[in-house]
Amino acid sequence: MTTTTPRPDRTAGPSGAAGAGVEPGDPRLDAPARVDLAHLQEILLGHYPQLRRSARALMADPQFHRIDGLPMAEHRERVLTQLRALAADGSVHRAFPARFGGADDHGGSLSRFEELVSADPSVQIKSGVQWGLFASAILHLGTERNHDEFLADALSLKVPGAFAMTETGHGSDVAAIGTTATYDPATQEFVIDTPFRAAWKDYLGNAALHGTAAVVFAQLITAGPGERPVNHGVHALYVPLKDANGVFLPGIGGEDDGLKGGLNGIDNGRLHFTGVRVPRTNLLNRYGDVARDGTYSSPIASPGRRFFTMLGTLVQGRVSLDGAAVGASRIGLTIAVTYANQRRQFQGATGEETVLLDYAEHQRRLLPLVAEAYAAGFAHEDLLALFDDVFSGRNDTEETREDLETMAAALKASSTWQALRTLQTAREACGGAGFLAENRLTGLRADLDVFVTFEGDNTVLLQLVGKRLLADYAKDMRHLDAVKVARLVAERAADAARYRTPLVRALQTITDVGDARRSVGHLRDTATQRELLADRVETMVAEIAGGLRPAQKASPVQAAALFNQYQHQLIEAAQAHAELVQWESFTAALDRIDDAGTRQVVTWLRDLFGLRLIEAHLSWYLLNGRLSAGRARTVTSYIDRLLTRLRPHAQDLVDAFGYEQAHLRAPIASGAEAVRQDEARAWFKAQRASGEAPVPEKHVRH
Repeated sequence: MTTTTPRPDRTAGPSGAAGAGVEPGDPRLDAPARVDLAHLQEILLGHYPQLRRSARALMADPQFHRIDGLPMAEHRERVLTQLRALAADGSVHRAFPARFGGADDHGGSLSRFEELVSADPSVQIKSGVQWGLFASAILHLGTERNHDEFLADALSLKVPGAFAMTETGHGSDVAAIGTTATYDPATQEFVIDTPFRAAWKDYLGNAALHGTAAVVFAQLITAGPGERPVNHGVHALYVPLKDANGVFLPGIGGEDDGLKGGLNGIDNGRLHFTGVRVPRTNLLNRYGDVARDGTYSSPIASPGRRFFTMLGTLVQGRVSLDGAAVGASRIGLTIAVTYANQRRQFQGATGEETVLLDYAEHQRRLLPLVAEAYAAGFAHEDLLALFDDVFSGRNDTEETREDLETMAAALKASSTWQALRTLQTAREACGGAGFLAENRLTGLRADLDVFVTFEGDNTVLLQLVGKRLLADYAKDMRHLDAVKVARLVAERAADAARYRTPLVRALQTITDVGDARRSVGHLRDTATQRELLADRVETMVAEIAGGLRPAQKASPVQAAALFNQYQHQLIEAAQAHAELVQWESFTAALDRIDDAGTRQVVTWLRDLFGLRLIEAHLSWYLLNGRLSAGRARTVTSYIDRLLTRLRPHAQDLVDAFGYEQAHLRAPIASGAEAVRQDEARAWFKAQRASGEAPVPEKHVRH
């Protein structure tokens, strides 16, 4: 897919040739510095190129495009109409069983779904509510009886549905929700209640207007020994909400959440239940069931494991948000880089105004974000492959599910924060034009804001990642005998002492004396980058584990207090782990690039990503003795050199994302700016040639 945006001269500006500033004999100059655009586009389309192309072709249709300034009520109705068009197209069925018109293709389904963000994020998220949450909960948490009764209508959109998990008082802490579903054996029904205001289901897509049913998560309660109630933890039930006239059924009430900071094409609302009865068979009973007499059974004996298994089946929401955030970042960067390659400002040495992207600071603002978008995109494709591997059943084990949940949590947190940072920077880099709604950046930024808190607040998700890192560390230690553990602890102590003395830094300085290329060569080496990034993660985890060791013998209160002291360090370690995952995915992707020149340019981009991570954490590397002061200074100087090398390829690198004007829909990225600039330059040139141009005051002799 090629872009319709006019492609400016990529060698404009002071950077000159792509290899400017590279020393003779540098092996990185063996391949011509150019980009095979078609080849790179194919690489970036990932594992499902045809599905992504077909989704983009569909999203190029104006019927799916967001209309800026549309009143909220009209926007909501437009998005519902767009969902009906998607349902009629049949593409939403792809992840579901063949008997429901699907293909059991979980990864392919998400790859198409993620592309909806280019048309309108409200379409993507409302689709996610309907088919990624509501219908998928029926599929993954229910059994064949639930599928037969409820799934077809959910897929066709005959029954628009809500996913009623979040409560006003409990968002991320799902295990503590207040809604109850108490079984009544006399009528073989569950009685659903929200016993206090904080237990109301809140922020639910489809709940304010369109939803006629919901999957409701509640504490499942049955009679126990001696008739004392037993709480079996959180389970999901299918609950009809409205009658044929759209009126709430008895015992059900709701409110509209109203205008939001973004995504106003989605009718978010809240629901509450008082004595609402549903049949026993409305329990989605794959992981827990209740017999007619009230006897509870589950294939998973442990309540804790049961709960996390149930939530784990819904991980696709985080996977899809990761992909959508990558897409939004790519769109924003395509707009900003294209504009920066055409917009001119301030007269340069040639007498003409300078292209924005020829300014070093503008390169510093945008090109590292392009590198981040590549890293996040490659990592997402690896996550998508793991997701499909698990959900297809090809490699569905407890360990791979845990890996999937950890990776999804880490990458969703990273990419959604990256998207907000990218869109804000792109907006600022486009000046006043970037603030106009017609150029998409402010709207995308507003719509993606909530991505960082739904499907799991990013900070909470990183705590989960950190706990997994600690658990893996403890597991590795348990596999060693006492002698090996003591030896490992001693080695770590010796390493810490060695790194914290001037010795290592002095050796680096001595090695680098007289030849800065040695330092540069060290830093651009793949193994060195990996070692520096991985060592930071491993060291941080080991230090946290050591600090938490007293908790093993402490009281629960003392242990909780100690863990709280290390919460920030744990989140930092999880972030470092996510960065390492993205770097590893980026590095692995280089092997899939067959064209030598393209691989050279993208390798420079990978180096920029890795060294920017190191630069961002230079204080850690210096304080922990991993880098000398001299080598630390080289990090920044080599980043500057990489920016110079990459500048001529900037347009190719964003054009390779493959978005057409029908997806960008930003006038400043349409070529209009280039036309304006050419007109202005021609006018001034004609003025100068005519000899009638006014003389600047400073040139007039008094």
